[in-house]
Amino acid sequence: MAKTAAKATEADLARARRRIGPIERREMRLAFGMLSPTVAAVLLVVLIPVLANFWISVKPIELADLRAAKPLVRERVQGDVLQPGDAFAVRYRVRSSSPAAEVRDVEFTHSLPPGLTLTDDAGTCTLSGPDLRCNVGTLEPRARVDVNVTLTAGQAYFDAGSPDLRAADPLATGRSTNKLTSFEFTFDNFRKVFDAAEFWNVLWVSIVYTIGGTGGALLLGLFAAQLMMVAFPGRGIMRGLFLFPYVSPVIAVAFTWIFLLDPFSGTMNAILTKTGVTDANINFLGQRGIALWTVIAFEAWRYFPLAFLFILARMQSLSSDLNEAAEMDGATPFQKFWYISLPQLVGIISTLFLLRFIWTFNKFDDIFLLTGGASGTRTLTVNVYEQAFALSNLGAGAAVAVVIFFMLAVFLAFYFKFVPKEEGM
Repeated sequence: MAKTAAKATEADLARARRRIGPIERREMRLAFGMLSPTVAAVLLVVLIPVLANFWISVKPIELADLRAAKPLVRERVQGDVLQPGDAFAVRYRVRSSSPAAEVRDVEFTHSLPPGLTLTDDAGTCTLSGPDLRCNVGTLEPRARVDVNVTLTAGQAYFDAGSPDLRAADPLATGRSTNKLTSFEFTFDNFRKVFDAAEFWNVLWVSIVYTIGGTGGALLLGLFAAQLMMVAFPGRGIMRGLFLFPYVSPVIAVAFTWIFLLDPFSGTMNAILTKTGVTDANINFLGQRGIALWTVIAFEAWRYFPLAFLFILARMQSLSSDLNEAAEMDGATPFQKFWYISLPQLVGIISTLFLLRFIWTFNKFDDIFLLTGGASGTRTLTVNVYEQAFALSNLGAGAAVAVVIFFMLAVFLAFYFKFVPKEEGM
């Protein structure tokens, strides 16, 4: 009986919680109204591009197919008209704007000067008033069709001052299927991606680059934060200098590194050879194996200030009581850091690892500026660019982007399930 009464009480409480009064309804409507611009912005900026990328990834589409195919026409006048009754030929060349799509029901119109009559054609054109209308039919991909007509000039043509026939451009119309908006789907893009011999190597390079760049940035940030916890003259200036790699324009720092690491006239090679570390110059950005670790070092150096700021702020909020007690018990500085400070930094470090992992995995500009993806530094994001724009295979590029999306989704699921976090985070 007691259990039944307890269950009944819990059910009554649940029903009471579900009751919403008129004031709560107004507050709810107000909250939804205030959030609607944010929801709309998220849909426009985030959700729609993601859905569009998924749509393109299953379409047999190239860069030239973004616009529907349409007919293009140019005219060329042959012959001179000197007096009434003279005839001259006009050749219209019609072609499709797409190298892969046909255009159906193609026709074009051309407004002619007054006083011209159609005297000869192949039966495809008619002249109604000043408008010459020609029916071409279907244009195959890469096809070029010539329409030849002969026009005779009358007295009215000369009375009008012999106007130039090319004063008005011919206008062509036609129907075609836009691959981007059609309901033709295929998984060939994903088959091409996974069947490619270099895909798994590119995936491995992406993982090594991401983990190395992320881990390096966190270690450097942690080390810099430890240094800045010690009071010394000029500490404020040094903290500001530590931010320079992060706030400097990426193109400026990338080309600075290229100059410093140049195998022929770079400062780094000059130092290494003069000090006897190496006998020959090293091509840091052009030698397979070394180039990958060079771009990882650049990634760690450029983005460690972000980790430095967050870790330093967290370390400054830690209580000093435990450190003082450990110091009284004879703990070394390393023991105090390892057993007291580091466990309290796990939450912020794991959050930074999540953010930096996602950003580094999606990084494109650093590698593209330093190596262009050559010498074993080609990552998935560089592969997206090469497939979509260098090879004009937009569907394959979108397929690689979808693979990146799912890999990051798996990483996020793993992170939220297994990575420990601080209480309240």
